[in-house]
Amino acid sequence: MQPMDKSLSLAEQLREHIEETIVTGALPPGAPLDEAELSQRYQVSRTPVREALLQLAATGLVDLRHRRGATVAELGAQRLIEMFEVMAEYEAMCARHAARRMSDAERAELLQAHRACEAARNDGDADRYYHLNERFHHLIYAGSHNEFLCEQALALSRRLRPYRRLQLRVKGRLGASLAEHQAVVDALFAGEGDRAAQALRSHVLVQGERFGDLMAVLAHWSASTRAAAPAAPAAAAAQRAGGKARKGDAASRAGPRGPAQAAGA
Repeated sequence: MQPMDKSLSLAEQLREHIEETIVTGALPPGAPLDEAELSQRYQVSRTPVREALLQLAATGLVDLRHRRGATVAELGAQRLIEMFEVMAEYEAMCARHAARRMSDAERAELLQAHRACEAARNDGDADRYYHLNERFHHLIYAGSHNEFLCEQALALSRRLRPYRRLQLRVKGRLGASLAEHQAVVDALFAGEGDRAAQALRSHVLVQGERFGDLMAVLAHWSASTRAAAPAAPAAAAAQRAGGKARKGDAASRAGPRGPAQAAGA
């Protein structure tokens, strides 16, 4: 597996790889996520795979159920729209508070994050921009100085992170995103809470053509990822089932086994 970002842990790199296969549809809703298969696919031990699945479960992208293992959570288009609507309001509230409450040091840190985003945009590096963009938003959450609001915004942001990442692959979106960031920074630095809230709300909200663009990107990456992906989980499961059936046939031919043998001792 090629690391996506050397600053990330192995579990975080795996999370991002699995995240993308989920959001692009290569792993459809309800698909099983077998630890052994993922470990073999990415050539890693099962420990970082397990950690990655726990991180994805915390975001709501994966369901973990007792005795049934991990499966891809089901998230439809309508649900996605609703979540972005709530995310936009959370971030608007954060911006409104941050316009009044951010310290000079916090504003300087936000400006530094904004300039780092600009450098990534200039380099055309969507992945680097995504991580820097996430930091930009998180600084505004923290700048609200409302711990509960910050916790709620972070939780929903984590759940939407793969979809927000794909938005940046829409043609021209990096430049538009940076311009929207500038409007947010200008309003925050002017101490204009309502203007900052509106700027950040508009920046986050997925609607109209922007939602259509996101769906188009999802469809494109779904098709390309499916074409390039290794054997699907269902096929691998069928292969394992076939192996077990062959073993069962061999055991039947060998005759009955005692209790200890049946238990695998």
